[in-house]
Parts: sequence; structure tokens; C-alpha cells
Amino acid sequence: MTTVGPKLSIDGLIAELKTLGNISEAEPPVVTRVVFGEADLRARAYVKQLCADAGLAVSEDAIGNTFALWEGTDPELAPIGTGSHIDAIPNAGLYDGCVGVLGGLEAIRTLKQLGFTPRRSIELVIFTAEEPTRFGIGCLGSRMMANALTPEKARNLRDKQGRTLDELRAWAGFEGSLESVAMPLGRFGGFVELHIEQGPTLEREGVDIGLVTHIAAPASLRITVDGEGGHAGATLMPGRKDALTAAAELILALEAAAKATGAIDTVATTGVCDVFPGAVNSIPSRVRLETDIRDIDGARRDRVIDSLKAACIDVESRRGVTITLEQVNADPPATCDAAILAALEDSAKAAGKSYRKMVSRAYHDSLFAARIAPGAMLFIPCRGGVSHRPDEYASPEWIGAGVQILARTLAHLAS
Repeated sequence: MTTVGPKLSIDGLIAELKTLGNISEAEPPVVTRVVFGEADLRARAYVKQLCADAGLAVSEDAIGNTFALWEGTDPELAPIGTGSHIDAIPNAGLYDGCVGVLGGLEAIRTLKQLGFTPRRSIELVIFTAEEPTRFGIGCLGSRMMANALTPEKARNLRDKQGRTLDELRAWAGFEGSLESVAMPLGRFGGFVELHIEQGPTLEREGVDIGLVTHIAAPASLRITVDGEGGHAGATLMPGRKDALTAAAELILALEAAAKATGAIDTVATTGVCDVFPGAVNSIPSRVRLETDIRDIDGARRDRVIDSLKAACIDVESRRGVTITLEQVNADPPATCDAAILAALEDSAKAAGKSYRKMVSRAYHDSLFAARIAPGAMLFIPCRGGVSHRPDEYASPEWIGAGVQILARTLAHLAS
């Protein structure tokens, strides 16, 4: 039996994680839960029932951000928040996001079983659409909570079938104005997110817990290159305006710009390359690229963006193509709160767990929660650093350590 403290087991939590993983659009062990899909709604219902069974008051906002409140003795004080997300990209695993939701619930249940009485309320948050699968933009729920995405821009979001956010949320049963989603600064007295690392560092070093000091922020850009199509045999090389070879230069220019910063925390990826018409004997006439650029230093990341924009101008001129660039988002990085990090560190020491301070190069809902409340994250190891795959795995021992430290920290912050 795996224990979270001297008395309590997390066997029930492990079973709940497996049950949640079986709620999927794909056959297990694959987990696919796209926001506002049928599996997403079943998963929400399951988690809401667990929260209600734990005696928490459950509510939802207009886009489905879900709140489960354990009221403290002084409800006038801003609550302490914890939580994450339960949506999952196609072909994902059991633990991303879900450990933070069900682990947060388990931390609350643990404190209740131990007889703890919070002064500040403790509120579990299940954020809507952390993953960008449906609308092409991540952290939809937390973005709107922090007013980092305005209702006007949110109304323009569409999925690949052309359905709007308003259409899909109405189908899923979420009502109310999008203007009501934004929260004021200080809505939470603090926010702590438990998450798998999604990288190999903790497991490789044999460390129990990662204390996240900074969260890297993404910038996403869409680039369209329009050239001239033609027959692959009949169009001679000197006269070509090949959209794909032009796009290839941009991909390599982005990689070079990221490497040129000399900083290990600067990363850039071209993750989408759609080629039209996509025939082996036809010169590509249009290519659409989607790029992701991240850093914990916003100014340094933006210099990479500027280099990419300069490359677009150069390639357009030399190759006779037309290049359009749309910047989808460029979010500022987050620095985690020193006082909450100190509470996490004290909790790790009290629990006898090893820890190290580290950067989160993946972004999370905490990136946006940090705009309305002091916050921090704690990481637990995941096997091989694997995430967003069906073989994603975090052991019960690792999960138990995370829940134990989260529970101690919530108790401290809520006292």
C-alpha cells in the first residue's frame, strides 16, 4: 500500500486516474479527450461527482472552468487554489494535467481526513482546454480567467470544422456571457499546481520533487508562403517560385535564430508544414507553417521572432514568393512566487523528500493563473521524461510524494 502520510493511502487516487483514463475517444491505453467532445463531457461529470462526494461545492463558469470549493472558517479571505486540466491531446496518456486535478482533490481529502480546518477556503480548479487541440490556442480557460484573451477574440475562435467557441460551449451546456469569465487580481490568495515534469531531469537525478521557479512562455506564429505551382518536369529550375523550398529556408532560419541566442532556455519548433497540392510531380504552390518559440526571458524570445520576420522579408525578396505572417500569441513568461516556493520547500523538507529548483519549459495554466494570484508549481518525475503519449507514466510513489507535499503546502497557505 502506497502512503501519502503516516496514515493515508493513495490507492483510491491511482484507481481514479485509471478510471479517468478510460474515458476517451480512443481505445485504452490511448487517451484522447478534446474539449467539448463527448469524452470530455463524460470526464467532467466523473470528476465533478468525485468532488461532490468529497463534500465540495461545485460550480462552473461560462466556458466550463470548474471550481470545487472547501469553505474555510473565514470565507471573506481569498481562497487558495490548486488544480490543472483533464482535456488530452490525441494519442495521450493518463497523467498530464490529471495528476494535478485528482491529486489536488486527494490533497483536500487527505487534509479533511486528518481533521485539518482551513481558515482560507481551498478551491480546486479544473481548467477548460489547456491543450490547443480544438481551437489552436492553449490554456483557453485560464487565459480568459486572466483576461489574457478577450471575449471579442475568443468569439472569433473556430475549430477545424469552422464551429465557433460559442456554438461548441452551448452544445456542451455552458451558458452565460464570456465577459463573466475574467477574474480580478487577488481572486485567489495563492495558487499551486501539481504536474508531471514532462521531461527526464527528476528521474535521471533521482530527485523526488521539482520546485518550479519560472514558467517559459510560448509565442505561436502562422506563416503562409505563396509561390507558383507547375509541372515538376516541365518547369525549369531558373524560373521556379517553389513555396516549399522557400518555407524550408524559414524553418532553418528559425532554428538558427534560436541557437544563436546561446541560451539553453530558448527553443523553437516548426510543428506544422502543410503543402499544397501535395503531389509528387507538382511544384508546391502554397505552404502553411505553424511555429512555436519559447523562453523564460520574454525579450530574448522576441528577438528570435524578429529574426524570423527578417528572414521572411529576405526569402520573399530572393525567391519571388509572397509570405504572410500571423502572430497568434506571444505570452509573457511567469516568475513563481517566492513565498509559495518557500512553503513548498519547507513541505518537502518536512516530508523528507528530495527536491531541486527548476524551470518549466512546457507552459501550463499556472502561467496565466500567475497574472491574478501569486503562484508556483511542483513537478513529480515521469518515466523517461515521456509525456503526450500512451506510455506516459508516473509511479504511485512519485504521485504520493507530490500529493503529500501539496497537502502540506495547502494547509500552510490556508492557515
